[in-house]
Order: sequence, then C-alpha cells, then structure tokens
Amino acid sequence: MAEKVLMKGNEALAEAAIRAGCKHFFGYPITPQTEVAAYMSKRMPKIGGTYLQAESEVAAINMVYGASAAGVRVMTSSSSPGVSLKSEGISYMIGADLPALIINVQRGGPGLGGIQPSQADYWMATKATGHGDGHVIVFAPSTVQEMADLVALAFDLGDKYRTPVMVLADGLLGQMMEPVDLPEPIKSEDLPAKPWAIDGHKGKRDHNTINSLFLVAQELEDSIVSRWKRYEQIKAEEQMSESYMTDDADIVLVAYGAASRIARSAVNKAREEGLKVGLFRPITLWPFPSDALEATVDKAKSYLVTEFSMGQMVDDVRLIVNGRKPVSFFAHTGGVVQTPDEVLEALRRVATGETFNMVPYQSKLSGEAR
Repeated sequence: MAEKVLMKGNEALAEAAIRAGCKHFFGYPITPQTEVAAYMSKRMPKIGGTYLQAESEVAAINMVYGASAAGVRVMTSSSSPGVSLKSEGISYMIGADLPALIINVQRGGPGLGGIQPSQADYWMATKATGHGDGHVIVFAPSTVQEMADLVALAFDLGDKYRTPVMVLADGLLGQMMEPVDLPEPIKSEDLPAKPWAIDGHKGKRDHNTINSLFLVAQELEDSIVSRWKRYEQIKAEEQMSESYMTDDADIVLVAYGAASRIARSAVNKAREEGLKVGLFRPITLWPFPSDALEATVDKAKSYLVTEFSMGQMVDDVRLIVNGRKPVSFFAHTGGVVQTPDEVLEALRRVATGETFNMVPYQSKLSGEAR
C-alpha cells in the first residue's frame, strides 16, 4: 500500500531509491543536492546498507562501478560540476555494461556557477555523459512525485538494459516540497537476477569478468555495435512524454522538468486569451521522444521551446521538426527563471508569425537590453 507524505524533492529521490532495493550509496556533497546524501547517511545504517562519503566525485563513481559489478543496486548523486568529474567513471560503466542510478540536481554553470535552478546540463546528459560511443538513459521529472516514480523505473531499466541511468533534476525540484505517494519497499528476492555479476561462483559456473578495456580493435567495435543494438531497442520501447492540449494546438510549446511547470501555466493563460497552444513535455531526454513530437508536426503551425539554458534541447526539437515548421526559442539561464507571463508574451509573438531566438540578454520582450 502506497504511503503519502510531504517531502522535499531530494529526500523523495533518496527514499524512493531505498524502496526500489538500493542499499548502497557513494557520493560527495555539493549543493543543491546535498540533502540526497544527508538523507542516505541517516537511512542506510538503519536498513543494513552502505553509505560512504568518498574523498572525491572521482572516487565515488568508481565505488559505484565496483558495487554494480558485484550485482547490487547502487546509486550516486551530485550536481553539475560533480557529474563532470564523474564522467570518466560513467564511461567505464557504459563500456562494462554496468547499471547504476546517477542523480544530477543541476545548478547554474559553467564552472562553479551558482546554486540556482538550471537545465544547462542537457548536452552533457544526452550527448556526452562520458567519452566514447555511448549513451545513458536520461529521465527529466517535473514534480516531486515524478522524481520518486522515475527513480524506481530507472533502476528497473538499468538492470534490464545493463546501462547507467540518470535522473536529471534541478535546484528548483530538489528543494521544493510536495505530497508524494511512496510505494511499498521491494523485497530483495524480487530483484532481478544478475548472472553476469562478479559475486562469487562457488565452483558452479565459469568466472565472470567485468571490463571496459579492449586492446584488439575488432573486439571493441563488436562490443560497441552490440551495445548500439540495445540502444535501438531502448529508443523503440522506452520513449516517454506528456502532451497537454496539443490535439488542436496551432502552437506547440516544448519544455521539460521544472521549466514545463512554468510552461503549463503559460498554456493555460494563452487558452484564456483564445490562443490555441499546447504543451509537449519530454520525460525521457535520451531517448528523446521523437515519435510523439513527430506526431504533432502535421497539425501544428509553429513551435516554441523554453528551457533554463542558452538553448540545448531546442537543437533536438529542430532536428525532428526538420524545417517543416518554424521553431522559436525563449529562455533564461544561469539560475534566472522565466515567468509564465514572459512565456505567454513569447507565445503571443509566435502567434503573429514571428520567429526568434530570445537569448537572456535580450529577454525583456519589449526589446530593451538588460
């Protein structure tokens, strides 16, 4: 039976992971995700689990590698610059086909930036989580409830496809409090078997080997091609999105995560003014829900993308729309958050036939410079 509680987003992530069978956490503190680690430090000893604050993000991700290789459900959490430091280890995990949950509660950047909400890690998450030919599944929650739900799904898909999975949140979602239904904890005997794990063979099977090093080029190519076939299956079966009032929409507003909450308010206001606007919200950022967005192209007259960055997801939207309809962009970045009224004014301009890239230093819609 589900349990409804009022929780902060970061804490809901952690509790959902525990209930999904995760008893091993390795991390390093960095705002605005520190509550994830703090929550785990209190809960793990009570459930017979392992909490370890590593000496660095690099150490933490390699501890995750080792625990995953042993066949357990394991996770780490960090924020933008911390995930950058983990990228080498993430690539090793991709190359060794190891599942794990990676939480990124984004902050503004580049560099140390600031702790305010940001979505400027989209490219890092979806295009270059680590070096080499590889991907991780990326989820983008928009509510505290979805943060909890997607954590459980992330563990399941990571085990199914033997891949790391990232939940890409941000400082807004991590710090807000909302009611959340928490599921009953999964029983250890119900977790999937992992016959590939290095957990002791007891003389009953051959030794398992976990490795991402291939000194023979053909063997490395074969490994990558095999993994890419799994990626094609993921793209075919795991795309997730939400459509809101898009059936008759002339303008499709595209936003994800916390930005989609603002976008939904703007859609409601636009509808009150008689503008036919709908919202398309990607839930998986990789694989991007291209099939569902493609289904809107015939009916829509134009698109507007809004996100907390200089324009990263907008590239994927434009690739799918492929010049058939105009795609405009409006956003803030660096921790500045657009308001529903600003997005509404951008929608009004799109409705007049205008196409634009509204970057932050031009973002006062009157045209004045900041």
